[in-house]
Amino acid sequence: MNVSIATAQYPVTFQQDFASWAAHTEAWVRQAATSGAQLLLFPEYGSMELVSLLPPDLRADLLGQVLTLDDFRADFCAVFAGLARKYQCILVAPSFPVQESGKVVNRCFVFGKNGAVAWQDKFFMTRFELEEWNVQAGESALTVFEADWGAFGIQICYDVEFPIGAALLSAAGAQVLLAPSCTETLRGSTRVHVGARARALEQQFYTVVSPLIGNAPWSPAVDINFGHSAFYSTPDKLFPEEGILKQATALSPGWLHCNLDLGLIEQIRADGQTLNFKSQTGIRYGLEAGGFEVRKVVM
Repeated sequence: MNVSIATAQYPVTFQQDFASWAAHTEAWVRQAATSGAQLLLFPEYGSMELVSLLPPDLRADLLGQVLTLDDFRADFCAVFAGLARKYQCILVAPSFPVQESGKVVNRCFVFGKNGAVAWQDKFFMTRFELEEWNVQAGESALTVFEADWGAFGIQICYDVEFPIGAALLSAAGAQVLLAPSCTETLRGSTRVHVGARARALEQQFYTVVSPLIGNAPWSPAVDINFGHSAFYSTPDKLFPEEGILKQATALSPGWLHCNLDLGLIEQIRADGQTLNFKSQTGIRYGLEAGGFEVRKVVM
């Protein structure tokens, strides 16, 4: 089974009103969907461009803006849900800081073409998120999203730098791991990409990175953004020698498209030059006792 995925190298933009933001978002979705993409991946914290709709004093308030942003959540989700149905694709929306059980968590909403809605929260927090922004870890739960072409999981930015989530997701059937990201520097971007490539090697599946790019001087949370989009595989036979399927030029806005042959995943796991996935059977880093719940959602 093959799937066509488009990953956004998405520039944070200043918007005049919500209608302008919705039209801007639809233009991006339309471009990728009409090019044949079945799944569209937006980056971490792309939703922060909605801060441009707030009064200037609130835009400058690091803690206040993230609390007020939750007022847009329902309309934000309605726009993406409508676009997923209209363009008959799966949309992984830019992550959104939501208020949940008395705290703010970083959440990726996923919208199916037939109306399904699910999400994945981030649970490893960067120092900026935790110490300065008061965005906290979500529940210790992982979601395997099951589509008609296969299954995928999400590890948001810093999460992809740790093996535990990817190992649990792949053991539960995920063939593709999506890594929406938001980093300021080449160092931060490099950490995300090294993590994504390591997860592809360990689990012998595909990983996909989507970065937020550009500058937003009106938002202290996402004022500087650097990165590039990419598709990775394990560096083994059937795949490129370096495990790099496609990469975009850093800071260049647009979609990066790739057709992924999911049948190759089982082939390489059964008869690769190395058997990384199989070699972990029975150990899985002691993950069964790790306290993480894994759930499955049909998209």
